[in-house]
Amino acid sequence: MASRTRLWCAVTLASVLALSACSGADESEGGGGNTLRILVSKHPLTGPMKDMGWVAELEKKANVKITWEEVSADWDQKKAAMLAAGDVPDLIVGTNAINSTDLATFGTLFEDLKDDLDKLPNVKALFQAKPQLQAMATQPGGEIYTVPGYKRFWPETVPHQYINKDWLKNLGLKTPTTWDELYDVLVAFKEKDANGNGDANDEIPMDWSPVGTTGFGYFQPSVLLGSLGLPIAAGGGQGYFVEDGKVGNFLVDERYRQVLEFLHKCYAAGLVSKDVMTQDYSAYQSVARGKGDVAKVGFSWGWTASDRFGAQLAGQYEATAPLLAEAGQSTPVTWTYDSYAENFPANQIAMSAATENKEAALRVIDAFYDQDLSIQVLFGEFGQNITKVSDKEYKVLPPADGKSDPSTWKWTTTIADNGPTWIRDDIEVDLPTDLQEAVDQAEPLMPALKNMDLKQDVYPGQFIQMTAEDLNTLALSNQTILNITQPKFAQWITKGGIAEQWDAYVKQVNDSGLPANVSIFQRYYDKYAAQHS
Repeated sequence: MASRTRLWCAVTLASVLALSACSGADESEGGGGNTLRILVSKHPLTGPMKDMGWVAELEKKANVKITWEEVSADWDQKKAAMLAAGDVPDLIVGTNAINSTDLATFGTLFEDLKDDLDKLPNVKALFQAKPQLQAMATQPGGEIYTVPGYKRFWPETVPHQYINKDWLKNLGLKTPTTWDELYDVLVAFKEKDANGNGDANDEIPMDWSPVGTTGFGYFQPSVLLGSLGLPIAAGGGQGYFVEDGKVGNFLVDERYRQVLEFLHKCYAAGLVSKDVMTQDYSAYQSVARGKGDVAKVGFSWGWTASDRFGAQLAGQYEATAPLLAEAGQSTPVTWTYDSYAENFPANQIAMSAATENKEAALRVIDAFYDQDLSIQVLFGEFGQNITKVSDKEYKVLPPADGKSDPSTWKWTTTIADNGPTWIRDDIEVDLPTDLQEAVDQAEPLMPALKNMDLKQDVYPGQFIQMTAEDLNTLALSNQTILNITQPKFAQWITKGGIAEQWDAYVKQVNDSGLPANVSIFQRYYDKYAAQHS
């Protein structure tokens, strides 16, 4: 799946990694000689690096032996300790595992690659083919501490909206088009044994993916902001958005309040999963896959129907258009625009400034961006996951286990979107069915996405590098702000009280530095817009 929880990742992306989950190799092997110690951030589904066929090819191309440290949870906490101690492995692999804020504070721990590009021919060619990636990688002082990637094929949006069409048919209902219509349909799902198994109490009318303490991500009800015309990107993140060229933050926007009031109405009526605030991502996925042919979830968001509900139940669901907040509204609806984050993933690999084998580390970095290796890192190894038809043609194969959906299979057998990748524009790839499914199921969302002006309604944060001072200001304020907003999100949906508390909440958030943060984002947006007008 596209970054699975970017999110994520944005989201929620940083919480899926753990420094302590190692492959079992002796860390003392790392360092000098012809052996490198590489920390790789992995999705919880992803298997051991030793089982990935392309790893041997990487070692051969780079003429190194790699000792892997494989991480899968609690990365923020572990990373903080690692950076504070200055104990950085030779290489760190993983999209945004080391992010811009880390580099602003701990940049000296990482090798500046700007003078090494002649030893990185694939990376140099990537920057020539996609100049925006070099600009994206370059710090305000000119340093290049990390290399980004290019995935090419991802659609404009990651979350798609689904409803169980079989349940609608069973109950003689039409696909809802407004919030009120959705509410009525969810009530029917709850009360009338929509799945037809004789148990009127086992249906979950609505469910969404876990909302983390660091902001909003994919497959969450933040997309309902689009019903009110508020444009977001990457699922919402920490609330910052741009609308008609003006930066704002939806966490204090009246439209966010309206969304939470609607969600509380649904929750109070028992229409939302009782575990929605406490379940982890695995539970969110598994519950929606039901039991056999019996579906459990009526309305939700996901990457594709097969990824969200499993291959056996996917046919029961239809992708739907964004909902109107109310019938006959004149405000055009919007959605979440995700192509920048998905097709231009940031900070995919970084090198320690203290590595004892710089030349070997450079060879590994460059090898990741080799044409054949990149496509295997993303989709899986030749023979099992993908076939090389010719020098310019590739075909992604169905899951070899015969039972997984393509998205789960990819994430199980390779590091996928977390790996350094350059998918060339001049190659042909017969894509996996989940990517084509995602493109097809985005069709109902396209009118809403077309309502968004990419220059006026999408913040180009992927391509903007801020100064260390501004990043530190944002980080400090955002932590305080999110400590207020995220508990309130859960409280107001499950217990209510937003009407009485909203004004005091807005004042508290603004007093925590939000207006200054918005001004910083506006300044960078204005500069970028002027340069790209």
